[in-house]
Amino acid sequence: MERLIESLMLKARWLLAPVYLGLSLAMIALVVKFFQEVLHLFLHIFSSSEADVVLVVLSLIDISLVGGLLVMVMMSGYENFVSELDSTGDSEKLSWLGKMDASSLKMKVAASIVAISSIHLLRMFMNIDNVNPDLMKWYVIVHLTFVVSAFAMGALDRITRNGH
Repeated sequence: MERLIESLMLKARWLLAPVYLGLSLAMIALVVKFFQEVLHLFLHIFSSSEADVVLVVLSLIDISLVGGLLVMVMMSGYENFVSELDSTGDSEKLSWLGKMDASSLKMKVAASIVAISSIHLLRMFMNIDNVNPDLMKWYVIVHLTFVVSAFAMGALDRITRNGH
């Protein structure tokens, strides 16, 4: 009975595979949105102010950071929790793949969230004339919460790795 339960639990990890594959659909949505923004930028480039162009470029950076986060979670999550990716003979092997455990993935996700939040906050500051001051206050509070959380996670990770 124990062997059957353990076997079922081990095979149940494959239920995550469609989830990681589904994230690639989100990547397609991001790519479409990215190029929609690029097209919008070039169609209005001559009538846009410098600040408007910078805001769009920051949006593009934001989208690319989210895309990188998606790739990291898809690939590393699949490899950590489902199955090792077979890339024998494949020249596209990512250097970080296979080296990122669940703890380091968590730290990379936290750092990515802080970076994405930073870009979003910068966009808000660039458009400060059109942002409600109370809303801006909450953006800063949420961003600082992400920063403090990332530092706390890093400190806890370091403590648990060192055994102190």
